[in-house]
Amino acid sequence: MKGVYSPPGLLSLVVFYAMVLCGTLCAQNSERVYSLDETLRELDMSLRWDPLLSTGILSAGDHRISFYAGTPGEQGLVLLDGRELLTLALPYRERGNLRFPGSFVRTLKQVLAQLIAEDSVRFRVAAIIVDPGHGGKDPGAVGTHTIGGKTLRSVEKDLTLAVSKGLAALLQSAYPEKRILLTRNGDTYPTLEDRVNIANTVSLKDNEAIIYISIHANASLNKSARGYEVWYLPPETRRELIDRDKYADAVEVIPILNAMLEEEFTSESTRMGRFILNRFQETLGNRIPSRGLKAENWYVVRNARMPAVLVELGFVTNPDDAALMADQNYLKLFSEGLYKGITDFVAEFEQSGGYIAP
Repeated sequence: MKGVYSPPGLLSLVVFYAMVLCGTLCAQNSERVYSLDETLRELDMSLRWDPLLSTGILSAGDHRISFYAGTPGEQGLVLLDGRELLTLALPYRERGNLRFPGSFVRTLKQVLAQLIAEDSVRFRVAAIIVDPGHGGKDPGAVGTHTIGGKTLRSVEKDLTLAVSKGLAALLQSAYPEKRILLTRNGDTYPTLEDRVNIANTVSLKDNEAIIYISIHANASLNKSARGYEVWYLPPETRRELIDRDKYADAVEVIPILNAMLEEEFTSESTRMGRFILNRFQETLGNRIPSRGLKAENWYVVRNARMPAVLVELGFVTNPDDAALMADQNYLKLFSEGLYKGITDFVAEFEQSGGYIAP
């Protein structure tokens, strides 16, 4: 399985035996000690320091190293990227200034070099597009109900924006290194073409991927119709996904590559859809039914050249669904369910090196 991180404990074991060979006494008494400025230059990192807690976070690109200041010669735990624990000689304060043992600096420099090398080849989701359906002059579906003697008017564009903004905030908090993009931030009207252009024009490296989630609310002449559902593009659909200029010298392989990429996107879209449905069921419970995973040629899903799903939150024309979607707490649960489903997919995608089984 590909990824940035070494197996749990491996780096700690390497560091431990290296220290045994060098000798703890040597490390404590005779190794070079770096100042803060020297450490930041050597590691090419920045530091966020909390003087009250004596804790710091060293940052470089997508990588974070958390540590606490100990006493001279003290061994302690250093947290790498929120996952990997290293046992190192800790930085310490001397007359108010931070000092960094040479073994601390050397080990982190080696670890960072390895991670940066792996970053250049591993597959990762670099951007997530969240598309709140409708907006501005286009209200989408509208339902009006009388519940408990009060009139409830459910407007699709308002519901989708509320859930989308909640989802984007959760994703931004979880993935500060990824681009989380909304196709609209307010009551505006981007066209369908505008929405997919936002997604299709995101600049990506060869090892980077992007996913697209369009959020809607449903309507039906049948007032009893209710429930959430997730849509993906039918497997038989064929789009132009390959950049022909990139394969100008081998045009005969373009249809084959295009079919392979179409199959890959279909597998990834269905997998993401299943994760979302599972998490909706978990977070929303039995208050609203699941209508399952379905295939349809929706414009934004068909024209987004990436794994994409369209999510219907519920029916504004059904009084029970409308009442749930009018509850701010339930809108938060919709956002949380989407967030959990998307992060489940991202974790599987990145841990598998970009391979999602059909």
